[in-house]
Amino acid sequence: MRRNNVSFIQMLLTVDTRDALAVAAQVQSDYRLMFKDRRPLFVAQAFGWAVDCFTGRLSGYLPIDARYHDFEHTLQGTLCLSSLLRGRFQAGEPPVLSQRIYELGLLAILLHYTGYLKHRGDLEGTGAKYTLTHVSRSCEFAEEFLSTKGFLGPEIRGVNNMIRCTGVDGDVSSIQFQNEEERILGYALGTADLLGQMAALDYVDKLPVLYEEFVEASRFTPGAASSLSGFSSAQDLMHKTPAFWERYVRPKLDRDFLGLYRFLAKPIPSGTNDYLNGVEANMARLREHNCVAT
Repeated sequence: MRRNNVSFIQMLLTVDTRDALAVAAQVQSDYRLMFKDRRPLFVAQAFGWAVDCFTGRLSGYLPIDARYHDFEHTLQGTLCLSSLLRGRFQAGEPPVLSQRIYELGLLAILLHYTGYLKHRGDLEGTGAKYTLTHVSRSCEFAEEFLSTKGFLGPEIRGVNNMIRCTGVDGDVSSIQFQNEEERILGYALGTADLLGQMAALDYVDKLPVLYEEFVEASRFTPGAASSLSGFSSAQDLMHKTPAFWERYVRPKLDRDFLGLYRFLAKPIPSGTNDYLNGVEANMARLREHNCVAT
């Protein structure tokens, strides 16, 4: 696979997003850097819960079987979020985020694709059939799951507000955040969810899999076929993705999410941004592919 950004490849090879333990170790390192009064077992506990959820160890649920929105997809966003929050901390950007809001944000991104999970008796199709409802389903799952772990109502509402920032068509201005910290963490999560997947080394190769998830969702969700009217095939999705990045995702990152991706730059705020460069390399590859296909 040809990529233009060697530093981004080196970064991803350093932290393998297929390996939950590797991502957890990086998150733990960032957590130690930011919080002196840290709870030493929190990160490991949060990742342990996520592994249980996605691998079928949680009572009543099957392992994740969506092929695009899989557990690695979650880990890609988690790694990006941790890097962004570390950069924001190092930049001294106000307001300073509390340890607790960071912990709730970590839980939110680890649980934000639990809406693709199926109950054990749900044997028809894959979790991809819930594509159009996965955000609300993730919120429902998080509320039920975290309540069993002793989290308080306001904390669970905060997690769900952050999860709602990941809806592609969601209006973040309508989210009733409880405080400014929660809003910033939600915007950071939305940023990381988009950049983590679109900068991934295999993003271009997995777009046909994403299209198949859309097709499955249209079969199982009444009225969902209209949401696919812009894509006639996997090739058509690949053809239109660069415009999706330029006309929708990048403006959303700047406008709705306040340009928080700047905290991924080295140095902050205008140095090399491996995630943005990774996305641009993928868009260049798609444009090349589209020219060849045409």
